[in-house]
Amino acid sequence: MSELDLSTDETRVSYGIGRQLGDQLRDNPPPGVSLEAVLAGLRDAFNGQPSQVGQDALSASFRVIRERMQAEAQAKAEAAAAEGVAFLAENAKRAGITQLPSGLQFEVLTAGEGAKPSREDTVRTHYHGTLIDGTVFDSSYERGQPAEFPVGGVIAGWVEALQLMNTGSKWRLYVPSELAYGGQAAGSIPPHSVLIFDVELLDIL
Repeated sequence: MSELDLSTDETRVSYGIGRQLGDQLRDNPPPGVSLEAVLAGLRDAFNGQPSQVGQDALSASFRVIRERMQAEAQAKAEAAAAEGVAFLAENAKRAGITQLPSGLQFEVLTAGEGAKPSREDTVRTHYHGTLIDGTVFDSSYERGQPAEFPVGGVIAGWVEALQLMNTGSKWRLYVPSELAYGGQAAGSIPPHSVLIFDVELLDIL
């Protein structure tokens, strides 16, 4: 096979289209995806060739794979939910952990002495958010820029905690999924995730 020539704009764009398709398949691969079959389908369609698979068989196979993916996603979500419940149950036993009736847990890292914000206030905070396995999904510290937002405009766990915090405090929050994003994915946060935040309340604006 001759070496691929990527020296022209046309071939680079063509390659880029293939890369985009490859990225999509890599990030969301159907179970058992075959690159050879993908390329065959792409080639046949591009060349105007008849499909090698009948429409009825194709629709049936798409349905089978879709149901399999849904079942796998459901099983994964249920496992994540159970893992989160177990984590919070163990965490509640640790010294220094306070659990509120809502299920929110926190520990005070630094006790501030300033005013407490209300739900209607806007606050300035620094925060660092991880999953229970330590994966970082968001961090104002890493961005080097505090975040400003209305207290009532964030996830329920934050809304509850911020109104209990004195300005100048730093707390570590353990937020059950139902006080965060529940069964919905949010960016890199999987469904049913317990979230851990270090939250520093810098100021009430």
